[in-house]
Amino acid sequence: MIPTHPVIFAGAGPGDPELITVKGQRALMQADFVIYAGSLVPEAVLKWTAPGTRILNSASMNLEEIIEEIKNAHEAGKRVVRLHTGDPSLYGAIFEQMARLQKRSIPYKIIPGVTAAFAAAAAMGIEYTLPEVSQTLILTRMAGRTPVPETEKLELLASHKASMAIYLSISLVDKVQKTLIKEYGAKATCAVVYRASHPEEKIIYAKIDQLSNVVKKEKITRHALIVVGKVLDISLKTLKHRSKLYNRHFSHGYREQHPNDNRY
Repeated sequence: MIPTHPVIFAGAGPGDPELITVKGQRALMQADFVIYAGSLVPEAVLKWTAPGTRILNSASMNLEEIIEEIKNAHEAGKRVVRLHTGDPSLYGAIFEQMARLQKRSIPYKIIPGVTAAFAAAAAMGIEYTLPEVSQTLILTRMAGRTPVPETEKLELLASHKASMAIYLSISLVDKVQKTLIKEYGAKATCAVVYRASHPEEKIIYAKIDQLSNVVKKEKITRHALIVVGKVLDISLKTLKHRSKLYNRHFSHGYREQHPNDNRY
């Protein structure tokens, strides 16, 4: 009887091959067959595969073709890795793939990955959730060829004025700018992070009313994240509020209140 292994959906991370998780790296090293989303996953990540591993770029394939390749490899007893960019749970279209595998009684597992929003934050040196500035991060996209639910339209989410990372919307930058001006203000800071963690990474800061001009001047048409929120206007010098977590006057389950302070 041919041994069977669960198909692994793995997050490749944002681009830098060293930002894949150890578990994802190990899966690639053990794989017999890797089918990767070549329009987004850089080939550099495939350096973790062993010599002789069959590698297939799925960029030009439809869902049925992808599932057929996975099914054939699985039935042949191969270790299959379906490699997605970032984290597969975010805009990864993995649910429809898993549904078809389940229909064919093919087991699968998921290995999470680092999404571009967190690589962007690291590159910019920001914290999305600063005390008394913002405690919420919204990951979303602008409605385009792929619609969004009515209650999740960008203008409704932007009304919260929380930290926000906008995916897959750089081609709609004019509409994004118009929406963000209304909710965050024309002179609020935003950032465009192109290919976060890739060798060609580029970070561009602009006032929201200049967002469209900057994007067009830089000729950025894809692979970019738009980040907005009050946290972008806070510097290490202007930070006023500190977290309670490391405050010596704040006790919690792992630390008692500082003995010389009775204000709490």
